[in-house]
Amino acid sequence: MSTSPTVLVVGGGASGCAVTVLLRQAGVAVDLIEARDDWNATAGSGITLQGNALRVLRELGVWEQVEESGFGFGSVGITAPDGTVLHVARDIRTGGDDLPATMGMQRPQLQRALTDAVRASGAAVRLGTRAETFDQDGDGVTVRFSDGTEGRYDLVVAADGLGSATRAAIGITDKPEPTGMAIWRIAAPRPAGVTRTDLAYGGPAYIAGYCPTSDSTLYAYVVEANRDRASIPPETYADEMRRLASAYGGCWPEITGHITDPAKVNYTWFDRLLVEGAWHRGRVVLVGDAAHCCPPTLAQGAAMSLEDAWVLAGLLTGGRAWDDALFQAYYERRVPRVRAVVEASVQLGQWQLDGVRDADVAGLMGRTMAMLRELP
Repeated sequence: MSTSPTVLVVGGGASGCAVTVLLRQAGVAVDLIEARDDWNATAGSGITLQGNALRVLRELGVWEQVEESGFGFGSVGITAPDGTVLHVARDIRTGGDDLPATMGMQRPQLQRALTDAVRASGAAVRLGTRAETFDQDGDGVTVRFSDGTEGRYDLVVAADGLGSATRAAIGITDKPEPTGMAIWRIAAPRPAGVTRTDLAYGGPAYIAGYCPTSDSTLYAYVVEANRDRASIPPETYADEMRRLASAYGGCWPEITGHITDPAKVNYTWFDRLLVEGAWHRGRVVLVGDAAHCCPPTLAQGAAMSLEDAWVLAGLLTGGRAWDDALFQAYYERRVPRVRAVVEASVQLGQWQLDGVRDADVAGLMGRTMAMLRELP
């Protein structure tokens, strides 16, 4: 490895931004490329960040921005479809007692905080750029970019998401698999009565829930069995989500009244992925959704990606050689925790699909979240 190591980060989502900032904090030279020209500045409705995600965001130096933009809370309500509250459970503070248990946030606001931190770190950023080929040898990787240029790096971090082209390019054949569920999401004004996440099980959807994302906003979602996307024209998205949501009571009638613009409704299948064996090939290593993803039934997708970045950056800046042993140590440290989250998230959804009414939902969630209180 060269005296002054250089790293290419492919992808500017949560894990890509996080590993970039953490490496720059240690003085490592980083180039970040992102395929989208707008750096995903407006994508997404809302996101639920639990304490273990907030812990990493604090390490990135963006906690104050997140705290100011988001909406913190410490419990989750379980309701009947008509809105009757059946049970309220306290959330486990997985990031420690000095952080909220849960923070709801508008997804574009989180992306803005992360991209601002990348810019401030001094990393070189190129938008609208893809990595097309990776030519590895024992000392590094030569990368050919979509604009015809080349770069030479000691390490490439693949943070290019669920459909990672980098993962495929280095010969890892694992692909995401649908779990059988799909989710409709929308951002909307927050009714005054919404101060936490409430989840309704049953009715025409498997799950109907919402999460406050600021003093004035929330994101709402309904989960059903996945359907062929070709059978749902995008112009009907608002009608489809409103049809499902209109069966729910409590705060839902007020929320449903805002489901009018199909362009503001997102429809996504639930997928699962866990790359087994190693998350690297030579000097290209996977982080975040490129290595694993899970249904949002535990709201841990972003947290797992942020933790990957924190662990990998810590190993890379800890004085060890950047070799197979280091990258295998990264995998072995991360995979038990990630596997537990992926399996629990999938199981929670499967119980809904199977109509299992006596499942130990609270027990599974409690055990998994208690594990996450420990450092990754």
